[in-house]
Amino acid sequence: MRIRIVDAFSTGPFTGNPAGVVLLDADDFPSCHWMQNVAREANQSETAFAHPLPPGGEADWALRWFTPATEVTMCGHATLATAHVLHTTGKATGTVRFATRSGILTTTANDDATFTMDFPTAPLTPVQAPPAITHGLGGIPILGAYATGPQVGDLLVELADEEAVDSLSPNFATLAGQDGRGVIATARADTPDSLYDVRTRCFFPNVGINEDPVTGSAHTALAPFWAERLGHPTLASLQGGARTGLVRTQLRGDRTLLTGSAVTVIDGELLATP
Repeated sequence: MRIRIVDAFSTGPFTGNPAGVVLLDADDFPSCHWMQNVAREANQSETAFAHPLPPGGEADWALRWFTPATEVTMCGHATLATAHVLHTTGKATGTVRFATRSGILTTTANDDATFTMDFPTAPLTPVQAPPAITHGLGGIPILGAYATGPQVGDLLVELADEEAVDSLSPNFATLAGQDGRGVIATARADTPDSLYDVRTRCFFPNVGINEDPVTGSAHTALAPFWAERLGHPTLASLQGGARTGLVRTQLRGDRTLLTGSAVTVIDGELLATP
């Protein structure tokens, strides 16, 4: 059995967000205990496990995602990484339909070697940011806060500018004491002619990830948030701190399209089989 480490939302190695990918030959998943142990051993923000489904159904592959600490409901970058592995190994072409805890998610291979994922758009509800969030983000002023619904489970906070996002030095112990997965901190890009429209960082200590370099699922909330403010449905978002990646989004009502590329960095043999 092979395990691969794939840098997603990346055009070259050592950028974007790395994910573990394990393609299973069986027609069902192994135990959660085994998958959690593999994810802990791989020690990436997420490790994806996928097995093929019988032809003729509503999906082609079943897909689950685990952080080093827990299973998650939705993960964009590990879905992109899985699609990349399926295509580079010849196990899939064109569009792949995944059966997941978030319903059927599709990925489509594009002619420019990118993949476009079709995810549900996250609802946004204005809320009052808890004082602990402000404290956990180092006292940076928050312009507004929004709950992102149960599938994403984050608090989205808008900051004044790109510099405020870049300068964040969170107190992760404080953030971990809050409900939900974590915090999406975002601001409009400072330079109008930049290669990206939005600057973002994501912090998820509650699921064992202090800072996630590039988070596909967070962009299902960022897409509607910024599309309304910037006045166009297609956006480019640069996410990350020391390690960054670019996510292109297109808002289509209750669906959000996420586009990016990926590269396999490690391809190895997993000896601890189920």
